[in-house]
Amino acid sequence: MRRVGAVLAVVGLLTFGGGVNGWAAIDDGSKITIKSPAEGAKVGSDVEVVYELTRGDKATHAHCFVDGEYQKGWKGTVKGMASGTHEIKVVAADKDHETLAAEASVTVEVQ
Repeated sequence: MRRVGAVLAVVGLLTFGGGVNGWAAIDDGSKITIKSPAEGAKVGSDVEVVYELTRGDKATHAHCFVDGEYQKGWKGTVKGMASGTHEIKVVAADKDHETLAAEASVTVEVQ
């Protein structure tokens, strides 16, 4: 019984390891730069995020995250941020909305 448990544990670890590699973002050659706001900027609760996406083989658009939370329906302006420090991240995405390796982030202070 111990052997069966050990074998299952090893198979599980190998499967998990393969899954982690499967989740790695694809680097299609895309590049993203956030033009505004600048790193460390003091901003209001609503802030326009100006970015430049140089598309690789798969990128069609970008997604925005604030403090790791996806901003559904984002059209360039992050709205309703609470006072304090926040990370704004822009990530390249493909036509199926899968995120790619290209990303850029800035930390801002909402006053």
